Amino acid sequence: MDFIWYILAGSVVGLAIGITGVGGGSLMTPLLLLFGFPPHIAIGTDLMYAGIAKSTGVYLHAKKGNVNWRIVGAMAAGSLPASLITIWLLSQFDKPDNYQHILTTTLGLMLLITALVITFRSKLLSSFDLRLSQKSSLRLIFVCGIALGVLVTLTSVGAGALGTAIMMILFPVMRAKNIVGTDLAHAVPLTLIGGIGHLLLGNVDYTLLVGLLIGSIPAIYLGTYASSYLPNKVLQPLLATALMAFGLKYLFF
Repeated sequence: MDFIWYILAGSVVGLAIGITGVGGGSLMTPLLLLFGFPPHIAIGTDLMYAGIAKSTGVYLHAKKGNVNWRIVGAMAAGSLPASLITIWLLSQFDKPDNYQHILTTTLGLMLLITALVITFRSKLLSSFDLRLSQKSSLRLIFVCGIALGVLVTLTSVGAGALGTAIMMILFPVMRAKNIVGTDLAHAVPLTLIGGIGHLLLGNVDYTLLVGLLIGSIPAIYLGTYASSYLPNKVLQPLLATALMAFGLKYLFF
């Protein structure tokens, strides 16, 4: 019976991703915590789920030429080593219970930031006019990659929403499809590295992972199709409000 609930959870999150484009980690991890999974299992399993579920999208975007591999390389040069170091630091604790508070507090912060980015993305982008050279932008996105590597590994949140926002600010001339493709191409190795690290720490529930994948992969395609007929301007604020509520819960309570 639990396995059926895992499939349903994957379907709900998959539909939301397809309809709104909001990153799966922002929704999946809080949902798994509501199901009663401890933070380290929810985050570790979600990272593996995200890496596997998004892989197909990277292949399709790369085939269409939508991926800027130079930007991916600059971000990954910062994020992947940062993820590995974060996993190593977590491994120094005697047991997961000793770092649960770090995970939940950081998760709350990332959910709040993600909710704000979703709500005020247009205003944020219009407020920044950095006019940086390509070289300077690549240096900055390398530094941002370091921060994302740490935060995504600790929370499974931010690889999509924050990565996209960062690229839109630093590379304003990039077309939307290139931003999406490039962000996916960076998010997949980052979430896989983080997920494999958590797997080695014993933080991945395999039964849960399989159930989520079975439910979410077809639901993402269905949600993408349905997005043409649903009021996205209404749904995204609702999701942002939910993420804000979860963020406040895990940050302060």
